[in-house]
Amino acid sequence: METPENVEFHHQKTHKNVQLYLSKYKFLSYTKNMIRKIYNDLLYWKKSGSKKPLLVIGARQIGKTFIIEEFIQNEFSESITFNLFNRPDICAIFAENIPVPEKLLKMELLIGKKIDFENTLIFFDEVQHSEDIIAALKYFAEDSTNYKIICAGSLLGVKINRLSKPFPVGKVEMLKMYPMDFEEFLWANDETGLTEEISICYEKNKNMSEPLHEKCLKLYRTFLCSGGMPEAVADIIKNNNDVLLFNSSILSNIRIAYLADMTKYVISKAESIKIEAVYNSIPTQLGNKSNKFQYSEIKKGARSRDYSTALEWLVSSGMIYLCDAVTALQMPLKGYIRNDFFKIFLNDTGILCNHLGIRLSEIMLDNDFYYKGIITENYAAAQFVSGGIPLYYWRNENSQELDFLLDTQDGIIPIEVKSGKNKVSPSLSYYCSMYKSPYAIKIRKGNFGFTDKIRNVPLYAVFCCTRQYGQAK
Repeated sequence: METPENVEFHHQKTHKNVQLYLSKYKFLSYTKNMIRKIYNDLLYWKKSGSKKPLLVIGARQIGKTFIIEEFIQNEFSESITFNLFNRPDICAIFAENIPVPEKLLKMELLIGKKIDFENTLIFFDEVQHSEDIIAALKYFAEDSTNYKIICAGSLLGVKINRLSKPFPVGKVEMLKMYPMDFEEFLWANDETGLTEEISICYEKNKNMSEPLHEKCLKLYRTFLCSGGMPEAVADIIKNNNDVLLFNSSILSNIRIAYLADMTKYVISKAESIKIEAVYNSIPTQLGNKSNKFQYSEIKKGARSRDYSTALEWLVSSGMIYLCDAVTALQMPLKGYIRNDFFKIFLNDTGILCNHLGIRLSEIMLDNDFYYKGIITENYAAAQFVSGGIPLYYWRNENSQELDFLLDTQDGIIPIEVKSGKNKVSPSLSYYCSMYKSPYAIKIRKGNFGFTDKIRNVPLYAVFCCTRQYGQAK
């Protein structure tokens, strides 16, 4: 169905030619088609000529080191990489109470090589192991030498919030990285033509042919099972997207590593126990009827003051995302956040399914089960976050709720997410009757279309929304 003439969609962020879009990305890892969008952000940093060091922040196992190393190999003729996890000697040099130039001289002596800092990129991986190197980033940004510095770390977000030394505010560029989104998953499956067809149908609000629609839904369900961790994506593609052959221990091992990380950069062992308790409560949190985070689900009688720091740790680590409730449907939404009312989502649907112990065959057969809608909503939330869309939702005293809200130049756009083809939406109908909005978005199993001021977007096309409304570069 065509869009009504009085409704204008803004497509300046939509890439008309996917092949041209893909030509900007050169990252190849795990499989020949493992292309990541963040490569373009790295190129932007390089071509902008910024003197500020770049900090790449994100959760464990999302591919930070691989993408940065590929970027360095493709874009720089000279580079040096220091993985600070196994380079305590480098950390020790920067810990000395001497000027940074002397530290750099000692670093050269240690590696037995003179460094041309003007033409050599320095990559400090696992930089959270050295507060002194993080503090030195201010020097690299301000000195007349044109240093080229990239830093990354799995718990860098947590470490930055808990530094004992001053963080170089305003002297670094910060870039957040996330698990692969569904569009990147399609690229990895060599389905660039399919992403282009999805984009065309989204822009024109026209139905996709039924066979292609069903193919996209099957790929979407496969993505729910594997999630966007590159190693998991590579494995499921290697097995021709057969979830029965998928090595789910990959996700189990990542979860175990996440739990192990919870003992790092904490005030005490008691805090790490609280962090793990919050993380382990996520299945219950997602399934509770109140549709909000409840501290009492962690432990009977628990209060915000007991677990707010642990929750902050998980958010900073990139393991979970917060979706804030708003008190009023007014712009800007950020100004109407209810600090005591929010939802949480896991950063990856594959990890969520693994955490819940969901039988993947249930997802692939599209069977109904209790957590089906919750997994679907988590999928949409993760796609929004990776595409630069802040998470907000609304719920009134009559328990009417809108899953997500977009703060756009057209006004506030409500979004409802459904795991099936459900066309009846009391909350969305109520919103449209009570508040002025150019249109609403319903993300569901059904095909594209636009009717009664509701734009229908298939589950597999959420990435198109992030192109249109996302705040990423």
